[in-house]
Amino acid sequence: MKDDSRQDDNTHTHAVMTKGTMVAHYRLAERIGAGGMGEVYLAQDTELDRNVALKFLSTQLCQDEECRARFKREAQAAAKLDHPNIVTVYEVGEYQGRPFFAMQHVEGRSLRDIILEKKISQPQAVDYAIQLCEGLNEAHAAGVVHRDVKPGNIIIDTKGRPRLLDFGLATVLGTDQITKAGSTLGTHGYMSPEQLQGGEVDHRADIFSLGVVLFEMMTSEKPFQGDNEAAVSHAIVYDMPPVLTEYAADIPAGLQSVVDKMLEKNVADRYESVVDLLHDLGNVRKQMESDNPSSSSRPSIAVLPFTNLSADPEQEYFCDGMAEEIINALTHIEELRVVARTSCFAFKGRQADIREIGRKLNVETLLEGSVRKAGKRIRVTAQLVKVSDGYHLWSERYDRELEDVFTIQDEISLAIVEKLKVKLLEKDRVALTRRPTINPEAHSLYLKGRYFWSKRSREGFEKAIEYYKLAVGIDPSYSQAHAGIAACYNDLPNYSTFPPSQAYPLAKEAALKALELDDENAEARTALGLIKSDYEWDWEGAEKEFRRAIELNPAYETAHHWYAFLLIYQEKVEEAMAEMHRAHDLDPLSLATNRNLGFLYYLARRYDDALEWLHKAVELDPEFTYTHFVMGLTYLRKRDFDKAIEALQRERNLTGGVNPIVVLPLGIAYMRMGDREKAEEILAGVEERMHHEYISPFYLAQLYFALGRIDTGFELVQKAYDERDIHMRTLKVMPMEKEVRQDARYATFLKKMKLD
Repeated sequence: MKDDSRQDDNTHTHAVMTKGTMVAHYRLAERIGAGGMGEVYLAQDTELDRNVALKFLSTQLCQDEECRARFKREAQAAAKLDHPNIVTVYEVGEYQGRPFFAMQHVEGRSLRDIILEKKISQPQAVDYAIQLCEGLNEAHAAGVVHRDVKPGNIIIDTKGRPRLLDFGLATVLGTDQITKAGSTLGTHGYMSPEQLQGGEVDHRADIFSLGVVLFEMMTSEKPFQGDNEAAVSHAIVYDMPPVLTEYAADIPAGLQSVVDKMLEKNVADRYESVVDLLHDLGNVRKQMESDNPSSSSRPSIAVLPFTNLSADPEQEYFCDGMAEEIINALTHIEELRVVARTSCFAFKGRQADIREIGRKLNVETLLEGSVRKAGKRIRVTAQLVKVSDGYHLWSERYDRELEDVFTIQDEISLAIVEKLKVKLLEKDRVALTRRPTINPEAHSLYLKGRYFWSKRSREGFEKAIEYYKLAVGIDPSYSQAHAGIAACYNDLPNYSTFPPSQAYPLAKEAALKALELDDENAEARTALGLIKSDYEWDWEGAEKEFRRAIELNPAYETAHHWYAFLLIYQEKVEEAMAEMHRAHDLDPLSLATNRNLGFLYYLARRYDDALEWLHKAVELDPEFTYTHFVMGLTYLRKRDFDKAIEALQRERNLTGGVNPIVVLPLGIAYMRMGDREKAEEILAGVEERMHHEYISPFYLAQLYFALGRIDTGFELVQKAYDERDIHMRTLKVMPMEKEVRQDARYATFLKKMKLD
């Protein structure tokens, strides 16, 4: 790792800091960088046998208490953070009076050096900016402002991933400030106007600095220049930056306005949050890929469901399963962007033009194929098609025994990698050809389970569980089948009146069994995270599982999806939106993701944004479960009661009254309109149903609250707490009556659930 400071001399290097010196359990190898505050050494961790970077405070600063405090603050700030786009800090220590901290050693090159070589394409620059935003979002959510975002503090690792380092000037919000009033800590050329003027600094200073970095990546020039530091500072505070087109042609549509907003002089006119910036950069990237898919920084592919050519129409599950298995294998390749199953399967049975499919899924290539299965013989044909011109990049036909299905899937996946010229690391090759079972019969039963799981209904889940159990009966070591059982039990309470107290213990048993068999099963980690979140209310444990699942498979949409909900329950709104938008990018036509983006915005009280996403979900499928329900809730909060009732009645008709919670908000709407009689009638009907089926006490409490029966409402909240009603997870963020939130009992429940 390198620091781009010009103060790179050995004058103050401590005499004992030589190769082979032992610092705690670290053996120094070589000095690899130096800056105004410290020196960085490559070292070997002799306990864990890994390379690390040790950063020491410069000897001339060791006697300065403010500098020592600032250096310690750097370690404390960085140690808070755990994100793929931030260099990890392991521990803090002191050696012969010199404070140091050990951090992850990242193989790669400084972004500054890459910019100097002018080797950054426009799509790559936008992609780097998006990833850096994701890292900064993690920091800002933890209350950490970097304060020194610049190319010299960004490493591009060997996988092409930008990594932020050096939080030496970071300010940890909510703690005592170590920066003197009127000081201008930072690097000239990258500091925001408020930093230069010694004003109050918050996370928006990082947005300004990142704007300078993005401008520089796009043009190889800084937006604010001068003959000396004073002239540069004057330009930052008073001058408008040049337009990008003065330096580069074909600037992507919308990028100029994004950069302009990042570089606003007035902090109030800048992006309010990195999440808002992420959204706009994402739109720019989509536009760039739409205008010229081949310009995307990564090859992209959508695997369409294979056509069933068998005489038996029930073999459809096998065809779907083959396509899905190939999708799952390809998602483990970091250099390849793979569209998730739901979006790919949205075109099943449709005679859509490949250009239309490519445009909607934003991909360069499509894999399509067919399967003919007769007895123990199968014939599989597959062809890789270039979207822009319909040209076949590759095609093959396989006539094999059924037991060779795994080999066929491997050969197809490897052929795709070869034709798209994707760099395949050894770990990618292992993941690509990994086989969760070698038993064709167990595999076939598992595929039947996946087929019925995708139906998203109580009947579908129960049928899926039946097939998954048959699969593990044949192959008890089949981790994926156990994970499938866990996923079904997790979903049952959300799509039916199946009691959570019965579903989640069964889900946990299956998830733990899957992990016992395969500790790196991302689906099982996600299932366990959902159990810890929705049923056990173990927020820290859930986060650990979701983050591990994403680490194992960054392209696993479901992990991002449920992690977003975990974050919104804790009122971490910006982080939640970033995760759900990431899920949407991976699976743009997913009905659940589009609907649940609406639900997240509803929980965040951003009702117009909620309706925008809900209407998108309705456009995709006007009959998808719970979309009109959430729309009704949203119109309720906007006090548009006619539209609320219309949406809720629509949901009631679509579901046939299977789940009574969709009826309860209708009672609230009638009460708000002054029709107490209708509200009481709905309440009576739901209470009658409670005698023979499970009904969420939490949602029932909301109707009691609306009727003004506050004590009974809180009795039901207590019942929901005791029964571990999954809807209690939304207690902190669910829009509720003002008098309820001001009631001391509400605060008590928040504390009991560790949501205060």
